[in-house]
Amino acid sequence: MAEFVLEGIVAAPFLPMKPDFSVHWDDLGRYIAWVAAQRPTAIAMNMDASEGPALTRDEQLEILAVCKTAIAGRTRLLSGLIAGSTADACAWGKELKAAGAEGFAIFPPFPTFLGNPVPSEMIYRYHKAIADALDAPIIGFQFPVAWGPDFPPETLARLASIKQFVGIKEASFDTTKTLQSIDAARALPRKLGVCTGSDTFICEAMIMGCDGALIGFAGTATDRLIAMHAAVKARRYDDAQAIWAKLGPLARHAWRPPIRDYRPRMKEVLVMQGLIECAAVRPPQLGVDAAERAELRRLAEQAGLLDAPKLRAAGA
Repeated sequence: MAEFVLEGIVAAPFLPMKPDFSVHWDDLGRYIAWVAAQRPTAIAMNMDASEGPALTRDEQLEILAVCKTAIAGRTRLLSGLIAGSTADACAWGKELKAAGAEGFAIFPPFPTFLGNPVPSEMIYRYHKAIADALDAPIIGFQFPVAWGPDFPPETLARLASIKQFVGIKEASFDTTKTLQSIDAARALPRKLGVCTGSDTFICEAMIMGCDGALIGFAGTATDRLIAMHAAVKARRYDDAQAIWAKLGPLARHAWRPPIRDYRPRMKEVLVMQGLIECAAVRPPQLGVDAAERAELRRLAEQAGLLDAPKLRAAGA
């Protein structure tokens, strides 16, 4: 496969589950095939959107195998890499790569990376060891600044010296921090992609200069986000904003505080679309109540996500 460039829409889909909280493997295959048919830059599984921290390692490996078959070469398959130590991250990453991962979004090793400032040397060594062990594209994961780790310009410059490091998922949910990351990346001697992970202002982040989005919201409106990115890239800002004017209210509602509830909220939308059968999320995560479900339906209808029978047919 060609060299991976972090730009455009990288979808981070949700994980279909059955009422007993086991993975719904048949739904997963159909759903991922639907996402892949829209040709995003890549599909990233074992992420927070797909409940990666709540999955067993055997489940994560099987998820990659099922998704690899469903994607059928139409796009690249990435995996979140969730580990608590450098040695474990390297060993576990090799297993994920053998199962089909063609690149990795590197989760911070919490609690070691919890809070800021995180020493630049520690961030660099962690990513360098993984890159050396896996020899595959790796993406840094910038969380909200209060959580850590922060990737200030000097840290991003060090990470850029790692040849396998292709960019960051900028999920600070902070416009000032997003601009800082964009400016820092532009000043580097080689191109690094900055993809927003802030679902509440996807269009605005692209207009600000993000190269695209690595985003959970692309698990539903994939083709529309791809069109929105293309419009921004062509400087057709009115067209991009027209798309976001319909989608944005749903995204901002689903990712409002407490942000952890975006998973059950968005699974409800996928059920309404007919893309998955059940909105179950793995405990201790809770589902939504009737009032929340009604508001999600209103916003999904407003976004035009429930008026396309082809979506239900694709997920059948």
